[in-house]
Amino acid sequence: MTPETQCPAWDQFILPVLELASTQEITRKLAREQVPKILGLSNEVREQRLNSGARRVDNRIGWAMSHLTKAGLIKKVKRATYANTPDGTQFLEKHRDSKITYHALEALDGYKEAWQAASTKKQDLQTSSNETPREVDASTPDELIDSAYTDLNRSLGEELLETMHDMDPYKFEQLVVDLLFAMGYGGSRAEAAQVTQKSNDGGIDGIINEDRLGLDVIYIQAKRYQASSTIGRKEIQSFVGALAGQQANKGVFITTSDFKKTAIEYAAQVTQKVILLNGDRLGNLMIEHNIGVSTVRTISLKRLDSDYFEDN
Repeated sequence: MTPETQCPAWDQFILPVLELASTQEITRKLAREQVPKILGLSNEVREQRLNSGARRVDNRIGWAMSHLTKAGLIKKVKRATYANTPDGTQFLEKHRDSKITYHALEALDGYKEAWQAASTKKQDLQTSSNETPREVDASTPDELIDSAYTDLNRSLGEELLETMHDMDPYKFEQLVVDLLFAMGYGGSRAEAAQVTQKSNDGGIDGIINEDRLGLDVIYIQAKRYQASSTIGRKEIQSFVGALAGQQANKGVFITTSDFKKTAIEYAAQVTQKVILLNGDRLGNLMIEHNIGVSTVRTISLKRLDSDYFEDN
């Protein structure tokens, strides 16, 4: 991302929130509407989303307001409404022409204690005097969860690929058909998909109905290759030839490795609709559609239901 398309770190929202609260009483909704305008953020930045679907900028503004509250620089004056405290006004005057960072809040009396009181976890994070200050993390807790989720899935995807490399080729072909069926292709499991014979398959490894009525079919080629063995133009040409032999218009070529540029370019220019799925995409789809994986833990994250507290 370029600076123009990158959402500012959460602590960069501290100053504009404090400035807004110095001119009027604010709500989180008002801050989310006005602060991006104050910073001149583009629509592209404003509409960036977390995996949860929430806007990234809204999440970071909310987190900045939480830190300002814990620091005693803003306070709730009535329901869902905040205003600067005298300390907040003084802090703003001191830092108005400078960049306010997380460390500036951390240095305030009572700030660490406020967070320790709110979280028993914080009570165990005592920093010794000879330790260097920890670096500012630009991410909010929601974003850290997103990041951890992404890292776990990436690791799981790599593990899936390693396992698939050791599979029997015929079972791998069956796995691919199972995945497409889980993605919504075909009707009942018994009639929707089939794997061709182990030999003499004419370059086609699987066939699956595109719809529940079987009005059209998708032909599949599945190659269980090591990561170093990329698929080239020649293999895609052979697959397209097999499609032509079946008078088929649609095919999916799936590999545990990757495709060379020549293969991608050739697939894009042929008359038939040919979709190429490499190992990374295959692993991600298996995780998304629960093929070869199982859920070991579910974490339920809650957020305030503001509608519940609204007056009728």
